[in-house]
Amino acid sequence: MPVRIIITKGTSADCKQAEALIDGIEAKVLLADRGYDSDAIVEKAEKAGMKAIIPQRKNRKVQREYDAELHKLRHLVENAFLTLKRWRGIATRYAKNTTSFLAAVQIRCIAAWM
Repeated sequence: MPVRIIITKGTSADCKQAEALIDGIEAKVLLADRGYDSDAIVEKAEKAGMKAIIPQRKNRKVQREYDAELHKLRHLVENAFLTLKRWRGIATRYAKNTTSFLAAVQIRCIAAWM
């Protein structure tokens, strides 16, 4: 279930928001895909007491180990996005105003949590 949301422009990279999403979250593990493989994100997660389970990019100079079995649980993250995108207005981003779009996502999250 979603616990924090940051809305950005469609052309902004998601990984640039990862550090802000990690701040203040208590968790044992950070599950992410290759797009989030950066030293800064891994370091931020470790400082927050999380074990970063992120597959390394193929062009990474220093390869890290990660728990591939635990990473299989990442499908739960994708399921959360699927739950949000079942609302057509969120999937197609009908709301042109960022505030309106954020409100729609928050309403969908409330419905999902109930």
